[in-house]
Amino acid sequence: MTENGKPADAPHRNFYGRRAGKGLKKSQKIHMDTTLSRFAVDLDAPVTDEPTWLEIGFGGGEHILHMAETYPDVTLIGCEAFVNGVAKLVSRIGEQDIENIRVHCGDARDLLEKLPDACLEKVFLLYPDPWPKTRHHRRRFANAENFDQISRAMKLGAELRIATDIDDYVHHTLEVLTPRDDFERLGLDQRAPWSDWTQTRYEAKAYREGRLPNYLTFRRV
Repeated sequence: MTENGKPADAPHRNFYGRRAGKGLKKSQKIHMDTTLSRFAVDLDAPVTDEPTWLEIGFGGGEHILHMAETYPDVTLIGCEAFVNGVAKLVSRIGEQDIENIRVHCGDARDLLEKLPDACLEKVFLLYPDPWPKTRHHRRRFANAENFDQISRAMKLGAELRIATDIDDYVHHTLEVLTPRDDFERLGLDQRAPWSDWTQTRYEAKAYREGRLPNYLTFRRV
């Protein structure tokens, strides 16, 4: 394993998001040195025999923590490359003795290619970086290559949830997913959140700035 959670045999990939922000608190550094090592995903054996869900880009960890508490019998894998977000999550894991979250601190694509076939029952892509400029759309996570890997790792009937406050990201996602024969869209009311949804800090910011969230649901077929 090399830095940033990247396996030594991973192919070179450009990564455009932030890796770190302001300095970590002392307590966060301690949890990064201790708690993270206990709950880090083993890329040589990245899933368990229990039902497994994947959250790609968990931000501050609000959603994955909520799901871990709501579904204690599910193992949740969270991917996040932004170190400050990882530090917030692992601090909560350590302080609250949460046992059913595993963390990949690094590029989600490195984990996706290591996952075995048909191992995931749910996948969450919540408020991904919108890359609003047209010339940057190729950087968006919602692309055919990433959905190929997600599809391979999902069980038949598994659910893919995508949330965004950017209408153009909705259009972009539908343009990528609608022609595929391995995903079908569920429901058409994209303003209605899921019954077990909890608001994240990104969603709260969207409301403050006058943007409405969109919730897209797809089934692996």
